[in-house]
Amino acid sequence: MSQKRKLPLLLTKCLMIFTLICNQEGVIAKEGMWIPATIKSREKDMKETGLQIPVELLYNENGTGINNSVVLFGKGCTGEIISGSGLLLTNHHCGYGSAQRLSSEKKDFFANGFWAQNLQEELPCPGLTVTFIRKMENVTNRVLEGINEMDNDASRDTLIAKKITALEKEYAASTHLDAQIKPYFTGNQYWVAITETFKDIRLVGFPPNGVGAFGGDDENWMWPRHTGDFSLFRVYAGADNKPAEAAAANKPYQTNQFLSLNIGGYKEGDFSMVYGFPGTTMEYISSFELNQVYNINDPISIQARTKKLDVWTRHMTQNRETFIKYTAKRAGVANGWKKWQGEVLGLKVNNVIKKKQDFETSFQKWADGSSAPQYASFLLRKMNTNASSIDDFMKRDQYVKECLLAIELIQQGAEIDKLLSLMRLNISADALSDTIKKAADGLAGFYKNYDAPTDKDVFITLMSLYFITNANTLPPKFQAQYLDHKQDMKAWAEDLFKNSILTSADKIKEFAAKAKANDSSILLADPAYQLFADLKTYRAENITPRLKEYTTNMRYLNRLYMHSQMAMDSKRSFYPDANLTQRITYGNIKGLDPDGPAKYSFQTKLGDAIALEDSTSENFKVPAKLKHLYKTKDFGRWAVNGDVPLAFVAMNHTSGGNSGSPTLNSKGQLIGTNFDRAYEGTMSDYYFDPNRCRNISVDIRYTLFIIEKLGGAGWLLNEMKLVRK
Repeated sequence: MSQKRKLPLLLTKCLMIFTLICNQEGVIAKEGMWIPATIKSREKDMKETGLQIPVELLYNENGTGINNSVVLFGKGCTGEIISGSGLLLTNHHCGYGSAQRLSSEKKDFFANGFWAQNLQEELPCPGLTVTFIRKMENVTNRVLEGINEMDNDASRDTLIAKKITALEKEYAASTHLDAQIKPYFTGNQYWVAITETFKDIRLVGFPPNGVGAFGGDDENWMWPRHTGDFSLFRVYAGADNKPAEAAAANKPYQTNQFLSLNIGGYKEGDFSMVYGFPGTTMEYISSFELNQVYNINDPISIQARTKKLDVWTRHMTQNRETFIKYTAKRAGVANGWKKWQGEVLGLKVNNVIKKKQDFETSFQKWADGSSAPQYASFLLRKMNTNASSIDDFMKRDQYVKECLLAIELIQQGAEIDKLLSLMRLNISADALSDTIKKAADGLAGFYKNYDAPTDKDVFITLMSLYFITNANTLPPKFQAQYLDHKQDMKAWAEDLFKNSILTSADKIKEFAAKAKANDSSILLADPAYQLFADLKTYRAENITPRLKEYTTNMRYLNRLYMHSQMAMDSKRSFYPDANLTQRITYGNIKGLDPDGPAKYSFQTKLGDAIALEDSTSENFKVPAKLKHLYKTKDFGRWAVNGDVPLAFVAMNHTSGGNSGSPTLNSKGQLIGTNFDRAYEGTMSDYYFDPNRCRNISVDIRYTLFIIEKLGGAGWLLNEMKLVRK
């Protein structure tokens, strides 16, 4: 059997993994994603787990807390500041999109990497932002004052929205910073975050895929891992060291708050914590909603994405230009695809739905008692009725999203909608022509990364799946076009991609160059747009209203259910579900070896990656220079027992959005960069199992080794603070 651990889709083949559970001796797993501003309440527990510094250093409002070193990177990742000149460390996959936009066949950063040798070589990343959290404050009383918890959510939301708008303006005026208020505990609490967002961010270092994406799909969401999943950026500021629009005159952001990098290492059992911006968890939902995840959404998404990824992979393997166009998109699609497989398996093996049902039995007994709020007794019955009534609509919509809207040509129908809106404007012919040309030019970014032959194969594959699984509920135009082509999917695809103007930027520009107000008929006749428009109408009339009604009802019931759970167990320390706000989670470094006798425990090394090298596999190619460094043992100061530590696992409760988060030791020093979870524990968004849930981090020593020895960018280490104790 190959050393590379291939993951089958058939979940039954994976069940044997869980008969080999990690040793429980010494395990200290700490479920929870805690709001930094409340971390004082966790001090005793954190100290007992191993924390050696005052919790006030983790978060404070006087500007000296670690909260000022941990940033929201872009729209959904985490980063950490590692120098006084704004140097930022995050994941390779978080920087992937920015690197892709800067890459080309001549400057192929995925094959060769990128390493700035000085400040002047750092590359601007248009549109990329970095947000600092300066302060968090509980504003629940001000937001919910005078609002009855039994009010329906439509009227309640209107009142709350007005209060939030006023409060955000008030905080912005008093702090001269940005302010954002978000709900916590399903709308039972509200917190304001005072933030500062920088808009001039530049790429500094990006390892080649042979390091930063080593293992590809084979190792994604797996332990052991051998991926150097990191990249480097720098935050730039205006002359006053404040956020400024991107400009050549901007300077590196200067700060006294940055993380020290501990190069002294760690051992199994040591305290660790992850500080970041986890995206979404649903730990407190009912069994009815979890059943929808387990039996509807995840299986459909896995089914459709398996087929789409097969098509993309085939085309990307055959053509390097297609690879560059689709590599970032493929990574995003594949990430969810594999995560959901682990999620379904974890939920099944842990029998989580049954555990939810057992809790609900206890809850109902409490809810029927005299100490519970009057509304508590009907919550579960209403939630069950609400969920069961929507299952069929949820299935139909999931297939629409994962099949029809996963075809890029159909997605682009939205752009014709925009052009049609412009053509209805009552403006002069010259103004209309100029407006349409600008709109067409704005599509250049999409078409730079679009390949029509690849998308045509996706169309054939996913449309076939959709017609099989939704034979009795097909949108009318889809059925009509299919019949017009004598039920020949390939003939339909050939005709569609030949005649639609949406297949290339040149066709769009050609139309825009001649377009007049009465040319809307050309757009309306476009066969791809007709599919988009028909699908839009079909969803609006047959699916969306029911889903919207369901979501509104369930949000109301879940808010009361969350409130009731907290009332039922008032001594329990509840943490709010993740919502892409700053959180702290902590535990211990602890191995996981689901495949049997321990070859790997809590750490992998460079030698383990070299042993997997396969020049015939895109996923397991090792850069020639890295192989040479290993062969000659040219590890420099990063050598530990004749090798270089690469990655490690710990028992921290993480989620999507924690990508790029700093993994810190007991002194708040950086020992690694979080980038993944173990496949066996991806169900932690719904249920945390200390036996199986592990977060995976790149060892900071491997990061520094790659920067210095492979990238030849040792100048960057001079601005970092490296410590051994």
